[in-house]
Amino acid sequence: MERVSAERFPTESDEEREAALDAASRAVRLGRLVVLPTDTVYGVGADAFDAEAVARLLAAKGRGREMPPPVLVGTKGTLEALATRVPSYVAPLVERFWPGALTIVCHQQPSLQWDLGETRGTVAVRMPDHAVARELLDRTGPLAVSSANLTGRPAALDAAAALEMLGESVAVVVDAGASPGGVASTIIDATGERPRLLRLGAIPVADLDAVLADLGVSVQVESDEPGSTQEADPADA
Repeated sequence: MERVSAERFPTESDEEREAALDAASRAVRLGRLVVLPTDTVYGVGADAFDAEAVARLLAAKGRGREMPPPVLVGTKGTLEALATRVPSYVAPLVERFWPGALTIVCHQQPSLQWDLGETRGTVAVRMPDHAVARELLDRTGPLAVSSANLTGRPAALDAAAALEMLGESVAVVVDAGASPGGVASTIIDATGERPRLLRLGAIPVADLDAVLADLGVSVQVESDEPGSTQEADPADA
């Protein structure tokens, strides 16, 4: 794996923020990895449509293709471009919890030219509730983003922790201070008629069910059936 020298960019002033976003978006276009803040934990990201960059992301974490990274987006409407056969119950969840700590696994658009790993035809999508992250996504488009940590270690809650674990693998670290959340996102599988909980995170199931009540739908918490969608890393953003 190529070793790079990470450069850390603060974002306290408008000038610093612009420099950080410029450096990070330029690195993404060059196929490099970047560390970025989110509303949950710090993430390590790559251009979702650059298969080699995504492969470097997985290698940097010590993670295999069987656990593909989620995709972060900057707008709610991007979900329609990435997903197909989206159930009607997804719209109220997106309206209520995006931007926020809800990751939704959907059937991916078959026309997408990307390779995120062994996704089994699905894509996990989230819109983070973090201004710096969304500003970066506005410049780069969808990013494959996994928690900024080595597999098996806790997710980084600040830029220093991300640097300590991934500093030799990333080109740019966008430092926006301590993670405001610290709890990973809740993940639901929306590939079936009823949403299924894949990972409990920052958003309780009761909150999801409250939004779905008018549709007569609730989240399936346990299933005897083997999972048909991508697995979730317990630390992923």
